[in-house]
Amino acid sequence: MRRKDKGGEFLPVTRADMEAREWDALDFLFITGDAYVDHPSFAMALIGRLLERRGYRVGIAAQPDWRRPDGFTVMGRPRLAVLVGAGNLDSMLGKLTAGKKARRKDTYSPGGRTGLRPDRATIVYCQKIREIWGRIPLIVGGIEASLRRFVHYDYWSDALRRSILADCQADLLVYGMGERQILEIAERLAKYHPVDSIRDVRGTCYLSDSADFPGPSVELPSWEAVRGDDKGAFAEAFRLASFEQDPIRGKTLVQRQEKNFLVQLPPAPPLTETMMDEVYSLPYTRGWHPMYDAQGGVPALAEVKFSITSHRGCFGGCAFCAIREHQGRIVQARSHASIVREIEGLTRLPDFKGYVHDVGGPTANFRHPSCREQLTRGTCRNRECLFPEPCGKLDTSHADYLELLRAARAVPGVKKVFVRSGLRYDYLMADGEKGREFLNELCRYHVSGQLKVAPEHASPAVLRVMRKGNIRLYRKFARLFREINEQLRKKQYLLPYFMTSHPGAGPAEAAELARFVAELGFCPEQVQDFTPTPGSLSTCMYYTGLDPFTDKAVIVVKNPKERKAQRTLLRANLIDGFAPPDTL
Repeated sequence: MRRKDKGGEFLPVTRADMEAREWDALDFLFITGDAYVDHPSFAMALIGRLLERRGYRVGIAAQPDWRRPDGFTVMGRPRLAVLVGAGNLDSMLGKLTAGKKARRKDTYSPGGRTGLRPDRATIVYCQKIREIWGRIPLIVGGIEASLRRFVHYDYWSDALRRSILADCQADLLVYGMGERQILEIAERLAKYHPVDSIRDVRGTCYLSDSADFPGPSVELPSWEAVRGDDKGAFAEAFRLASFEQDPIRGKTLVQRQEKNFLVQLPPAPPLTETMMDEVYSLPYTRGWHPMYDAQGGVPALAEVKFSITSHRGCFGGCAFCAIREHQGRIVQARSHASIVREIEGLTRLPDFKGYVHDVGGPTANFRHPSCREQLTRGTCRNRECLFPEPCGKLDTSHADYLELLRAARAVPGVKKVFVRSGLRYDYLMADGEKGREFLNELCRYHVSGQLKVAPEHASPAVLRVMRKGNIRLYRKFARLFREINEQLRKKQYLLPYFMTSHPGAGPAEAAELARFVAELGFCPEQVQDFTPTPGSLSTCMYYTGLDPFTDKAVIVVKNPKERKAQRTLLRANLIDGFAPPDTL
């Protein structure tokens, strides 16, 4: 089945593109809610190129008009399956702000236009495919499907929703980063296995009308139980599910959805270094499709075109972040040689000016698993790597990342290599004197005037809910950063991120954060309202008012006026005389 890769070409988007390749039919049609950008940061490109490398014929239907069938049928019925993803963001998050107001720009659409994807895009696209082609094999994936795979709270409707798989009626849901899963599924389909017989691919979910589940399993509170008045059932479902999101020790999870059972098989194994290298070596054009030129291209490309993904996964454990539920807690890294080759490729692009914008990942300085035991025993069930204090077994070494940055900036044609991914300062500080040496070199060569860090809040009570370290450590890090830059005679600044209205933050805690920001002496630009996105621990606490791991009550601010007051108080940045807590 192997065919020649078409390096330097975009994957087909029209029948004419197929004919140019002498294709009579596709093997896979990939429907996506984002514009087609042929860059590894975009799922349709990464998965499409990976399938292409294995010899499959893949076409892209980017942002099809869901009100008409021809946007889906222009390249004909695919031979093996239709793949559906909402895009790099949940479609509701991409449309609405934390205040539930329409966003004025969609960076994943040509020209930043809005309205080019439907609400709940995964469901709508799947419904249209079923209308057009009936029982064709239909597989969903991406961040929207991944984080809505169980019964979940939907902030934008302020209601619980059942599994997205029950609503979209796809045959399989691929959760997490889907390379292993999609290749195994493709191989089965190519061998004429019926899609409803594919029930053993790790990292997938399916619906079953039978109570006969594979392997050791854990049953979660059902849709009926969770949607009742007792919000503790939702908290319990979240707690039980979180324990099994590990590729080594995780068990099958089951949750009844009315007449069917949602079955989640254990997570897929992490990618090896060799597989990571392959994924990022595929023949991407690293540009948007020319059909968007007249509209000014796709804004989201600017952030990533000259950036390098060096690794995946995060063991940081922030409660509000869903990366651990999607990419996992075990860090998977690329080889230095692979990254250097990619940078060398950047230097050959006509618009490269000598600056690599980033070499990082979800957390820049997490370049290896947090400890060796993770690779054989899995991640710990009942403790975090960094919270409330760094684990004694934590591997805090920055040596590999430092070596990588040195290799990157030595590539001919590179003037500067920046680190713009978020940095975990608590992890850096845990590396002692070696951490200081790393920070010194980082400040000397890799900071573009500002270094992003995320203390998120100043109140110890809120930080405990967030699963973040005490603000005293940020103060210590800030002093060290200032001291090093003074020695280097550089004017560089920390760019701290803060979050308002997170669970645990009532009026008193908001005032505490405002005092801290006032102490910093500037009005922070990087402030966001907490948005309860599906799948995160913080969203569970927002909906239930409970910490699912302790069953203790958590302060939750839901009233829009109270949420706005927290943000306004922080931006006011008054040292004295700001509104006392009872006026918020």
